[in-house]
Amino acid sequence: MVSAPDKPRPFTYAPPPAGALPIVHADDHILVLDKPAGLLTVAGNTPELADCLEARVRTQYPTATMIHRLDMDTSGLIVLALTPGAHAHIGKQFEKRLTRKTYIALVWGQMAQASGRIDQPMKSDWPNRPKQHVDPVDGRAAVTDWQVLETGPDRTRLCLTPLTGRTHQLRVHMAFLGHPILGDNLYAPEDALAASDRLCLHAGTLEFRHPDGGAPVRFDSPAPF
Repeated sequence: MVSAPDKPRPFTYAPPPAGALPIVHADDHILVLDKPAGLLTVAGNTPELADCLEARVRTQYPTATMIHRLDMDTSGLIVLALTPGAHAHIGKQFEKRLTRKTYIALVWGQMAQASGRIDQPMKSDWPNRPKQHVDPVDGRAAVTDWQVLETGPDRTRLCLTPLTGRTHQLRVHMAFLGHPILGDNLYAPEDALAASDRLCLHAGTLEFRHPDGGAPVRFDSPAPF
C-alpha cells in the first residue's frame, strides 16, 4: 500500500482568474455551475481566502446559497439554491442520500479488477488536519463504488460514485487502496503528486429532483484532464 506523508504539503493558493460564471443551468430556483479547480466553494477564515465561488456568484445572483461543497482543488458540477424553498428541498435530498453524483478521477497505477466497492469508515486525522483517515473503530460509515474507464501504463481513469458524503472521501479511499489520485497534495506520495499539476478529480454528473415540481434532472460536465 502506498503511504502518504504525515503532514499536508504546503501549496500556493492561486484561484483561477475571475470572469464569466461557468453556468451550466439557471432558472428561477436553482443555479448549476461547473466549478474550476483551485477555487474555494466558500470563503476561508483569512483575508487571502476570501475569493470563492459563493462570493463570485453573489455578484450576479445575490440570493444564491450553497447547498453542498466541492474541495478547492476538485472541479465540476455544483448546485446552488436561489430561493429558501429550493435550498430546503434539495438540501433534504442530500441529507437523505437521494441525489446521485459521479466523479472522474485519474489514479496512480493499474487496478487489479474492473470495478469494486470501498467500505471503509473515516474520521478526521486531527493532529494532521485538514486530513482525514480510515478508522474502522471510531470512523463514520464511508462507501465508494469505482469502475475502470481506461487503463494506461502508470495510471487508470475511474468513475467514482460516493454513496456517502464524508470530507475527502474519494481521496482517502483511493489512497487507502494504494491508488492515490494524481496531483493530490494531501494523500499522494511524491511520484503520484508530480504526475499532474492539478488534483485529477472532477464532479462529472449530478442528479436530483428539481424543487419546482419534483421532476428528475441530470447535469453532465466532461473532465478537463
